[in-house]
Amino acid sequence: MYNKSMIDRYSRKEIKRIWELDEKFNYYLQVEIAVCEAYAKLGKIPQKNLDEIKKNASFTVERINEIEQEVKHDVIAFLTCVNESVGKENAKYIHMGLTSSDVIDTAFALQISESSRIINQDVDELIDVIKRLAFKYKNTLCIGRSHGVHAEVMTFGFKLLNWLDELQRAKGTFNAALDEISVGQISGPVGTYSNVPPEVEVFACEELNLKPAKISTQIISRDRHAKFMSALALIASLIEKYATEIRHLQKTEVREVEEGFSSHQKGSSAMPHKKNPVLCENLCGLARVVRSNMFASFENINLWHERDISHSSAERIIFPDSLILADFMLHRFKNVMENLVVHEDNMRKNTQLYGGVIYSQKVLLKLVDKGMTREEAYRIVQKHALNALNGGNFKNGLREENLLSETELDECFDISGYLKNIDKIFERFKD
Repeated sequence: MYNKSMIDRYSRKEIKRIWELDEKFNYYLQVEIAVCEAYAKLGKIPQKNLDEIKKNASFTVERINEIEQEVKHDVIAFLTCVNESVGKENAKYIHMGLTSSDVIDTAFALQISESSRIINQDVDELIDVIKRLAFKYKNTLCIGRSHGVHAEVMTFGFKLLNWLDELQRAKGTFNAALDEISVGQISGPVGTYSNVPPEVEVFACEELNLKPAKISTQIISRDRHAKFMSALALIASLIEKYATEIRHLQKTEVREVEEGFSSHQKGSSAMPHKKNPVLCENLCGLARVVRSNMFASFENINLWHERDISHSSAERIIFPDSLILADFMLHRFKNVMENLVVHEDNMRKNTQLYGGVIYSQKVLLKLVDKGMTREEAYRIVQKHALNALNGGNFKNGLREENLLSETELDECFDISGYLKNIDKIFERFKD
């Protein structure tokens, strides 16, 4: 079950509220009333009775729990409680022809849809922050790394632009999955509309702003839910990726960026010098929880025949946990980015380590251009690059080879050449 103390302290109460018991039963009631309205359109419920149901239908969680102690069935307990509020004459119209999962799964779709509205807002806010920072640091030189080893020069804004692109795609993936899961069913015990007209499903889903499921059994098929949880896990995994990058760049020997550190903050009980990337480490841990919940959603696809309830117990944990955690993670990472300390001087300094070994490809291409075979040029350049990594100086070593003029060497070590297409790349993200 979700960690209540964490949620109370950190998460926006709006998304937490959606998954509390009284709100869950409120969604149940919305579904039941939408079905009543659909029946009224078909002339099956008199308008007078519909008006009384809409006016008087209510419940309390306390009363539902009291009834459930006796009947051992939460939906029956809910219905009994609601029926007490509308009177015997009106109670006969509530839940007419339905099965429990018609209400549960349709209400579940409403909870997911409402939570996703908040997640979408969170993602948009994070995208805005990252885009702003990407353009701010568009020309801030830093080293690109592959395998954790210095590769070639890029810019910090270019790094962030990659994050922006990934998040925009993840948002598209999330909303495609949301579209597939935003369906309701009002189709009876095994989905054949044996005791409820298909028109009721159409009318009720329209009222609830859901699409009717094209086909259902006693439940909505759980492949939809697994896809949604995968999209949510993708967002969490991207946050983890960015948090991991910040953790690497905050290492003492790198120190290109740092999490914001408040004036009274302390990093260690033993070592006063410590400034640790604790927020990003926290986010990496939470991403593992969201991904783990995704695996449970895939296990829920396999149910006996038209339905069992083995998925239900898992979903009562994994959906509120994952959606609340995603909301929390997106807000926390937005805060990290808004308060990120960027050490531009250290970024530039790190591009010049070991006499500029990162210019090795430029030198290689220049030597080949002057007529040397690629194999011979590679051998010479690699020799001086590896020597520089062991304490030498790359540029000085090449100078002693006397293969390139000083002007040609300067051209190879000109950092501006790495930035000549940065503006063109950023043009793709102006809108």
